[in-house]
Amino acid sequence: MDASPITARIADGVASIPAAHWDACAGNGNPFLSHAFLSSLERSGSVGVAAGWQPVPVVIDGADGMPAAIAPAYAKSHSQGEYVFDHAWADAWERAGGDYYPKLQVAVPFTPVPGPRLLLRDGAMAPALIAGLEALADNNRLSSAHVTFVDAAQLPLFQQAGWLVRAGTQFHWHNRGYADFDGFLADLSSRKRKAIRKERERAREGLTIRHVTGAEIIEAHWDAFWIFYQDTGSRKWGRPYLTRSFFSMLGAAMGDQVLLMFAERDGRPIAGALNLIGADALYGRYWGCVEDVPFLHFELCYYQAIDAAIARGLARVEAGAQGEHKLARGYAPVTTWSAHYIPDPGFRRAIADYLVREREAVAQEQEFLGDMTPFRRGG
Repeated sequence: MDASPITARIADGVASIPAAHWDACAGNGNPFLSHAFLSSLERSGSVGVAAGWQPVPVVIDGADGMPAAIAPAYAKSHSQGEYVFDHAWADAWERAGGDYYPKLQVAVPFTPVPGPRLLLRDGAMAPALIAGLEALADNNRLSSAHVTFVDAAQLPLFQQAGWLVRAGTQFHWHNRGYADFDGFLADLSSRKRKAIRKERERAREGLTIRHVTGAEIIEAHWDAFWIFYQDTGSRKWGRPYLTRSFFSMLGAAMGDQVLLMFAERDGRPIAGALNLIGADALYGRYWGCVEDVPFLHFELCYYQAIDAAIARGLARVEAGAQGEHKLARGYAPVTTWSAHYIPDPGFRRAIADYLVREREAVAQEQEFLGDMTPFRRGG
């Protein structure tokens, strides 16, 4: 007897799914995949039709009536806030007379953090969930579907389904069982060790560094951080992606996983960095300042993050997208992955050819960058 057909449905946003049901699929290792984080993006207006990120989570229900598999999917009307750049693909498709947007994006909005993109309470549902994403793209005649910053362990599932694979590079710090920051420095060459110590001394001169988490976080902290975030967001993206209310919701819903770091001069915050605490990693997300202090960005975003990760026994620090300057601070290149479904055969061939060359270039670049890390040779 044939097995019963599996049906995928589109939910009316993350917030429409009970938190316990969502988190039973997402697990608790990656805070960005939690119901609290993703629903806060919706409820704060940071994502939605007006923002060009319309939530269309794809769900497969189990025999018990609860979700057995979920993909955090969005209908995108642009390519902003993704950190895997496909603007050239969009231009090529539209020059050929097609409409690249809307497209389907499976991702955590504005968040270049690798993690599962198939949220599975029942692992056997993975192929059906991928088929559901393909059907959503096909039935709506979308140009493409993209799964960005997918965990390497899930990449073969998309390869088996025939999706195209793209590689990128980030820089992560890895904890080798260090007892403290000096233990980390001992692994570096003498010259790099001295340079980092000098940077830290200059960055902290006349300042107080304060870490705030959990119930310690109050609205005054978010007010200060909002000023920093607006400044950086306006310079990087033209306008900030996140609304002010998102930060308050984040603190209320998952404050124990939030770590704010402030640099204060005479009790007044002049710079801040926002981190989220995962099961095995500290994730650096946003930073900003109202006073230009040499090396303060490195201190708050990289060195303080290393201190915090060591203190918590976390395996690594993921400090966001791009940034070869992280190499000199002990962060090493790692490969990030995305998977892409291109229904049109001609368009698919052109992109497939491009991705072969791009993956080769990424691999060569990482080999070169790996030789630039500050660690002692043979250490």
